[in-house]
Amino acid sequence: MLTGLNHLTLAVSDLNRSLNFYTAIIGFKGHVKWATGAYLSLGDLWLCLSLDTPNPRQDYSHIAFSISPLHFSAFQQRVREQNIAEWKSNSSEGDSIYLLDPDGHQLEVHVGDLESRLSALQLKPYKDLIWL
Repeated sequence: MLTGLNHLTLAVSDLNRSLNFYTAIIGFKGHVKWATGAYLSLGDLWLCLSLDTPNPRQDYSHIAFSISPLHFSAFQQRVREQNIAEWKSNSSEGDSIYLLDPDGHQLEVHVGDLESRLSALQLKPYKDLIWL
């Protein structure tokens, strides 16, 4: 039986550039780096950066990271001061910033969790919403 998410692997074109982005901008902790990859962590999340030819999608698929409300404004300001590209404006509950990593992978930094999203849906349900 599955117990949860084990790790994420992202293809990156420049390992050092991506390692710097995920540690200095996003806040991951670096653990090891080798010729074609690196292992990082953020809380319980294990991220592998793998040197390859990235082919990010152009749909709504993205990776969302949590941030506390106390740190959101400072994080958003830091992202914008670094001129990091944003791919979407926030229209959901809770503060979010949608940004692109150096290879175009779509990321979100979000204030909130599943419970806050479900509570918001009680007040303003999506079209054709069905509670399971």
